[in-house]
Amino acid sequence: MITLYNTLTNRKEPLKPVREGEIGIYACGPTVYDYFHIGNARIFILFDVLRRYLTYRGYKVTFVQNFTDIDDKMINRAKELGISVTELAARFIQAYQEDAAALGVRPADHHPRATEHIPQIIALIQKLLEKDLAYEIEGDIYFHVEAFPDYGKLSGQGLDELQLGARVEIDARKKHPMDFALWKKKKPGEPSWESPWGKGRPGWHIECSAMSMHYLGDTMDIHVGGQDLIFPHHENEIAQSEGATGQTFVRHWIHAGYLNIDQEKMSKSLGNVLTIKELKKTTDPLVLRFFMLSAHYRSPINFSAEYLQQATRALERLHTLVYNLKDSIQRLAKDFPDTADEEHLLQSLEENRKKFITVMDDDFNTAGAFAVLFELAKDTNIYLNRPQQPQRKVLELILEFYREVDEIFSYLPQQPQSTALEKEVEALIASREEARRRKDWALADSIRDQLREKGIVLEDTPRGVRWKALTGK
Repeated sequence: MITLYNTLTNRKEPLKPVREGEIGIYACGPTVYDYFHIGNARIFILFDVLRRYLTYRGYKVTFVQNFTDIDDKMINRAKELGISVTELAARFIQAYQEDAAALGVRPADHHPRATEHIPQIIALIQKLLEKDLAYEIEGDIYFHVEAFPDYGKLSGQGLDELQLGARVEIDARKKHPMDFALWKKKKPGEPSWESPWGKGRPGWHIECSAMSMHYLGDTMDIHVGGQDLIFPHHENEIAQSEGATGQTFVRHWIHAGYLNIDQEKMSKSLGNVLTIKELKKTTDPLVLRFFMLSAHYRSPINFSAEYLQQATRALERLHTLVYNLKDSIQRLAKDFPDTADEEHLLQSLEENRKKFITVMDDDFNTAGAFAVLFELAKDTNIYLNRPQQPQRKVLELILEFYREVDEIFSYLPQQPQSTALEKEVEALIASREEARRRKDWALADSIRDQLREKGIVLEDTPRGVRWKALTGK
């Protein structure tokens, strides 16, 4: 049974889908005015893996992640760059797709944009007006928080407490300081759309309610995001959605912990905002993905050069194991009689396969799942390093499991080395072997160092020299 921690109830609860065998997930996507940073990346990676795991467990998953392509940040950045908001959105949606793909994040089933769902947004606002949950002031529409008795239930605070802790935009026209904009009247030079209240544009919160309900219905199974979105964004989503439909908006609210940089909060004022676009130049995206999954999703995680090096070394151990499994399988011509070692390793495989599912079913524990992979790796390495020949069929079963998990975690290199690189490496290896035959050890060592600079490590085995690319290169 899969259990997930629900922010709304502050406890782990069994996953009970609205429709049996199907799961609908909505993720708050980026506001596409800039390149996304590693804090965003953690969210995208975690919930990509959640989607993959639920699929692995047999569910038909519909995953929706929006693009916010109209808001104040979009308008201001477009003016700064001297381009239209539409051009800005196109530029950074493409940048998102490139960086997300590098991190192994698959495209959502639907990537709705706010500007493409204006009719749905207007229809939702009209419902709220009809129910006296919203009001109009000179072309602006506001949600009236006092008219929704459950306001604050996600963050677990009353309206007065929320008001004390919030940065509230002062507007004497509003009925309550916490009332939030559903529709904003057009200002000179801003993009706008026709509405029953005149030209304007949607507020930030309303777009997610309108788009999520359009694709997933009035009640969805899972809504995900970072902890920073609990209030006000997700709180406001609940108010406007449940206020309009009278139905439970989300069954499971799942929020990921914060990411810090060297124990400090990431912020522009500190100058420590790291984008994936820049990090890709120096760090293997597979290492970044592994690092993000190495802690429980609800825990805070600290990003530093030291922790990244630890992640690199840990991931290299898994890559090396899979490489050794493949190499051994290719070299073995036949199977040999079973021994107690085979029985022990197959038992370890079965136990760790069950343990993997158990820890992942228990609130999506990716850190515990990787611990399982390393436990099996330890037993497998002991088996591979024994004097006797390993059993090909046993190695194939182990490799199959690591590949199976890769469909969820995507922690293994996806692309084979290029033909050009293979030829270059093989030529250098041949030159090194010739130097060794001539006992020119200095040249042989120089070639080994040259290959290491390219991210290639050599292994001298009784069956000859083999090579592989280092993680992080």
